[in-house]
Amino acid sequence: QSEKELQDVVKQQEEKMLQLIDKSGEVTRLKEEVSQLKRALQRAETEAKVLWEEVRGQEPKVDTAYVQERVLLRQEVDKLRLLLLEKDNENLLLSDKY
Repeated sequence: QSEKELQDVVKQQEEKMLQLIDKSGEVTRLKEEVSQLKRALQRAETEAKVLWEEVRGQEPKVDTAYVQERVLLRQEVDKLRLLLLEKDNENLLLSDKY
């Protein structure tokens, strides 16, 4: 009886260790993804700065207020697209449950 209990405890510990290893791998993957996103953000910020410098230096003068408004509108469209995708994913997950 106690040998069986001991085997069960060992098996449970092995399962817990495997779960921790899986989580550790996931954390490593997520850290790498965050690192890649930070680099992408840096590149995008640099590109935006350069583009704004170019726009300001254009002749004839470019209406920077118009350009800024277009940027803000594009950001809103992107946010709405993301929300739509998230809702679609939620609906798919809910329909899979039933």
